[in-house]
Amino acid sequence: MTAIVHGYRGLSLLMSLNFDRFIYVGTVALALAAGGFLGSYALETLTH
Repeated sequence: MTAIVHGYRGLSLLMSLNFDRFIYVGTVALALAAGGFLGSYALETLTH
């Protein structure tokens, strides 16, 4: 039981230290997806 509690604390600490990196990666992925969507929409609009 002690090992589980210590493992959970370690995982919680790791998540709290790297949370900003997850936000950064998510923001970049969202920006790339939005850019792809807008680019394809603009290309479709301009060609028709």
